[in-house]
Amino acid sequence: MHKTATLCLILAGGLLMLGCEREAAEETTVEQAADTVAGASTISLADIAGTWDMRSVPETGADTTTTVYQVQARADGWTLLLPDREPIEADVTTSGDSIMVDAGPFESVRRAGVMVRTHSTFRLEGERLVGTTVAHYETSEADSVLRLQVEGTRAP
Repeated sequence: MHKTATLCLILAGGLLMLGCEREAAEETTVEQAADTVAGASTISLADIAGTWDMRSVPETGADTTTTVYQVQARADGWTLLLPDREPIEADVTTSGDSIMVDAGPFESVRRAGVMVRTHSTFRLEGERLVGTTVAHYETSEADSVLRLQVEGTRAP
């Protein structure tokens, strides 16, 4: 066999092996991604049952006052315990690792005499509930929506 032909066979074999290794690596990556999605954590309301001390702070604006309240989380729903208010039952759903909470209308703690509806989304990070709340105030003013960062820890 000629040296050129031999060299071509060696190169072709090397390229074939390289292609097979690359294909195997791509298959592994696809399998790993599928395993990650299939193993993605899901949360149930039973996972977070108990009383939580919550703190919410506006993301923007001059008012950075912290609102402090409690949540009584049960497997069948949540009750919001706001300062100087009657308990507020909230609608709670889960999707994957997220908890969505809708409450209201109720009188705002931040804006006296103004009714508000809230939509919150939380995730459990370690021993903390973290997320955001969007408050929709029943007003015709330009600032009828407020977005807050929220964090909660289990009450002692």
